[in-house]
Amino acid sequence: MSQKFSHGEEHIDGEMIKVEVNLDDMPGEWLGYVMEKLFASGANDVFYTPIYMKKNRPGVMLQLLCDHTKLDEIKAILFTETTTLGIRYYPISVHRLARKFYQVNTEWGEVTIKQGLHEGQVVENAPEYEDCRRIAEQHQIPIKEVYRVVWEKIRDND
Repeated sequence: MSQKFSHGEEHIDGEMIKVEVNLDDMPGEWLGYVMEKLFASGANDVFYTPIYMKKNRPGVMLQLLCDHTKLDEIKAILFTETTTLGIRYYPISVHRLARKFYQVNTEWGEVTIKQGLHEGQVVENAPEYEDCRRIAEQHQIPIKEVYRVVWEKIRDND
């Protein structure tokens, strides 16, 4: 029986699966589509790495992490939506930090900050991208300016 944790607790998730496929004959336009489908199906992380395959052909390694209960659905997407003929997967453990959330106020509105805690100590503060993006678009300012102001607010809170 798997033990479920909230994001408020630091824990080791020992029931994750890492999945990999090498793709050398798949148009790049399809990769974003496949990524969206994988996330919608429960993948925790999806990423691509440029690689060289046999005969020195350029390719892409698609890697993802998912809960073991999602593996069959993930494999079905990879076999139907990519050009792969084989999938590698293996169990992996993931150490997840406890997370807390708070808001900082900027002249343009609130931004959510995600804190990562290791053994009860804050080790990471990260502005939520979607909040920063929304503000940048609404106020037609560069997103890097939004992040600069938010980071100043975070430092002021420390």
